[in-house]
Amino acid sequence: MGLLFIALFAGAVALILALLIALKILSREVEDKGMVKVHEAIKIGAKAYLKLQFKTITPFIIVTAILLGIVLKSPFPALTFALGALLSAFAGYAGMMVAVNANLRTAEASRRSLNDAFKTAFYSGSVMGLTLTGIGLIGVTALYLLAGEDPSRIVGLGFGASLTALFARVGGGIFTKAADMGADLVGKVEKGIPEDDPRNPAIIADQVGDNVGDIAGTGSDVFQSYICTLIAAVLVGFQEGMKAGGVEKALEWALFPIAVMTVGIFASIFALIFVKAKREKPIIVVDQGILAASIFVIVVSYFMVSSIFRGNLNPFYAIVIGIVTVFLFAFFTEYYTLHSYSPVKSIAEFSQTGVATNILMGLAVGLESVAIPIIVFCIAVFLSYQVLGLFGISLLAVGFLSITAVIMSMSAYGPIVDNAQGIIKMTRIKDEKAYKNANVLDSVGNTAKAICKGYAVGASSLAQVALFSAFVEAAGLQSINLVAPHVIVGLIIGAMTTFLFSSSLFRAVGRAAFQMIAEVRRQFKTIVGLAEGKAEPDYVKCIDISSKAALKGLFLPAIISIVAPLVVGFTLNAEAVGGFIVGNIASVLPMALLMMNSGTAWDNAKKYIEAGALGGKGSKTHAAAVVGDTIGDPFKDTSGPSLDILINVIGSIALLFAA
Repeated sequence: MGLLFIALFAGAVALILALLIALKILSREVEDKGMVKVHEAIKIGAKAYLKLQFKTITPFIIVTAILLGIVLKSPFPALTFALGALLSAFAGYAGMMVAVNANLRTAEASRRSLNDAFKTAFYSGSVMGLTLTGIGLIGVTALYLLAGEDPSRIVGLGFGASLTALFARVGGGIFTKAADMGADLVGKVEKGIPEDDPRNPAIIADQVGDNVGDIAGTGSDVFQSYICTLIAAVLVGFQEGMKAGGVEKALEWALFPIAVMTVGIFASIFALIFVKAKREKPIIVVDQGILAASIFVIVVSYFMVSSIFRGNLNPFYAIVIGIVTVFLFAFFTEYYTLHSYSPVKSIAEFSQTGVATNILMGLAVGLESVAIPIIVFCIAVFLSYQVLGLFGISLLAVGFLSITAVIMSMSAYGPIVDNAQGIIKMTRIKDEKAYKNANVLDSVGNTAKAICKGYAVGASSLAQVALFSAFVEAAGLQSINLVAPHVIVGLIIGAMTTFLFSSSLFRAVGRAAFQMIAEVRRQFKTIVGLAEGKAEPDYVKCIDISSKAALKGLFLPAIISIVAPLVVGFTLNAEAVGGFIVGNIASVLPMALLMMNSGTAWDNAKKYIEAGALGGKGSKTHAAAVVGDTIGDPFKDTSGPSLDILINVIGSIALLFAA
């Protein structure tokens, strides 16, 4: 019981530290009126969209909660579902509101020094990391205390968090990519104006999209993975502990994942202090911070395992495998998506012969990038199962997510510096130092975003494997017969759901981009002096188009993710649902990796050319790369990331009904 209160204390410390960092950063005054004007436009747009999004999804959440209470004949699943939805929304919103204010402070700090600007952006990002892990740990721990000796009662928390995260990720992805595609295709390709040029009508909507998609969306995404993993690990630990030695051992094993996540929060805080103490190149500092957090978790976990499991080190090995998997995913994501390596350079080189070869090579790189991470994933799952069975697989996911706070600091850092660079460019300040520092920060941001995309895919996939392990235990399945017709049907439908889900998102982005492109063209055509910079565009109209398109595209993906597993479960049986989940994992993991790595590789190939390679900006090579990047936008920022959440919505709803 004392361990649970330590976990609550750790969560509270994380939230208090996040609040103190936020207050310190937001207390900085910015005197440049041009910067403040651009920032206010971004801030108003982001707040307005999220308010509208929450207003739109609230009735859906309420109805779903009521139906859960009726169908499951208990108020507890409905209440935990509603709480999970609320916490997920708050985690995303809180992180975004700090980030949307931090971009202005980062832009201002760029005028002073690189170190000051880096710290401002990174510590602003840490607010989201600390907030989501603090809320997640407190939420699961508090409900575990209320649930007594029946941890299955907390499963609704994961379903609520996943469903709200799906809305945030899908809505944010549609919003940001509609604006991005409109800004790039008309602004860069047709009009030949630079990126983040204030003449572009879609540019503010694009900056708003960075916040609602990459901050709020990503925050909710990783939050639900964190919650689902912790819940699944607690459930599996309890059930496996019961088999190993009764109630006392079951409670010990159930508490161990909470203990590891508690250590993870303290490790991340230690890493943030470690980052603060160093004055080196930003990317080196970030890498050292992640390494410091990982070593902290490994060392403390060793002593915890020795104490709790009385010399049996198998749980420790599973945790270590999870942490090692983080680094392997990060490395291979970097290799296939950064322009310092050959895959991205090959896309840039193939852009010299036009759009078709750019697209072909981008897809080839994305397809190849799937292989090694999946092999790593499979080896990690296999080894974890060998050391501790289903509980080992759950602890693998716990180890992977134990350093979430410091990873999410990196994740939020990327969009913050991207926005800061945009503010500097849009205000056209005469300060070469600010431009230079912003460019350095943005290059680090590209690396951070690439790593975090790979991390999000791995986190969700491992969370789903953990949920599947819990589902197998809860449903009482000793094995799943893969040659049984109902299992084959479930498996194929599970795989098909991935493609149907992705189609709905691409279609939504395509419709929104069509409207956005037409509007940007209209403004350049009808607003006299806009192209010359003598008149201001109608930014609000473009924000309105993105907002309406995002809200319109929210519900179909959510309905697919909820209805599909329920139909399989009620028309067939639990074993068929197991096949459905396996088929879904088998299709989602490679599809998500393909989309995110291809999209990011196309983006960085374009940036490589813009840095002066192969003809630089304005060349035909650059024009082809811009088109490739534009096609890759919904790959890496809408459909790919949303697939992460799809599998956890499916896993949590299956577990909820099985438990």
